[in-house]
Amino acid sequence: MLILTHKDIEKFYTMKEAIAADKQALKIYTQGNSDVPLRINFDMQKGQCLFMPAHIKGSDIVGIKIVSVFPDNPKLGKPSVPAQVLMLDPQTGEVCAILDGTFVTQLRTGAMQGAATDLLARKDASRAVLIGTGGQAISQLEAMLTVRSLNDVAIFDIDTQKAKQFTIDMKHRFAHFSTNFYFSQNLDEEISQADIITSVTTSKVVTFNGDKVKPGTHINGVGAYTPEMHEIPKNIVEKANIRVVDTKEGVFAEAGDIIDPIKQKLVSKNDFLELGDLVQNPMLCRQNDQQITLFKTVGTAVLDVYIGYDIYLKAKEKGIGTYL
Repeated sequence: MLILTHKDIEKFYTMKEAIAADKQALKIYTQGNSDVPLRINFDMQKGQCLFMPAHIKGSDIVGIKIVSVFPDNPKLGKPSVPAQVLMLDPQTGEVCAILDGTFVTQLRTGAMQGAATDLLARKDASRAVLIGTGGQAISQLEAMLTVRSLNDVAIFDIDTQKAKQFTIDMKHRFAHFSTNFYFSQNLDEEISQADIITSVTTSKVVTFNGDKVKPGTHINGVGAYTPEMHEIPKNIVEKANIRVVDTKEGVFAEAGDIIDPIKQKLVSKNDFLELGDLVQNPMLCRQNDQQITLFKTVGTAVLDVYIGYDIYLKAKEKGIGTYL
């Protein structure tokens, strides 16, 4: 059994590879070539445990992500949301690998946004806004930088000190992209100039003014994943020319910023495509530079399992990781 840590995976697996893997995983999902049971939640005295399995048909890739939410863990010097991805050998059914699930989640979620941005944003997009500087923010930023040559990225968070420090850190981390990263408190102005907007927060209220969005902008809603959370303004959901989700089953059940406009009949479920549809048929992507495009994601275990197995195979090939 191969153990792969965050540092192990970072040594060899790139965001570009993750984006390609996510595209393939969602294509498989949309084609109906995967089994993704509803996640199992166990409420415990000190927290909650979630089990998310998936099976890729044909290749017989099987795995499960286990995530725990234990708020008091930091008192013990442990993360409050530990996670692991377990992969099974298709030939024997034995557990063949355990991967750092927190990092895999960050990587595949950033890559999913990168896949959507690659398929939907204007090719000449040069200005982006990142709203939210939490645990997902680094991979979200890296994904945008990987698929588009951005001149400027404005960074915003309601915690200004956190946003300022994040901006400084990103200038060093992503210096090789030659992009101007800057902290901004004038979000309306940044939104009005942005070619790409990525919101990755757990906000229960919209994070930006939809009236400020210009024609041709691509918008990613990444953070809100419960019916109570709302990042994306209703008027953006209503006026977007192309509306895309990672999975209809997940988004229509969990994403408040999409559920509410549907309930209010501003849009219908038939107005949405899955990202896998675009991978299969590029003609469904952006048709002109004036269209506003929207992508919404809540995640699916297909991504964790597909990318987890891809990482496992490449780690074995390169001799990276620790065997038990």
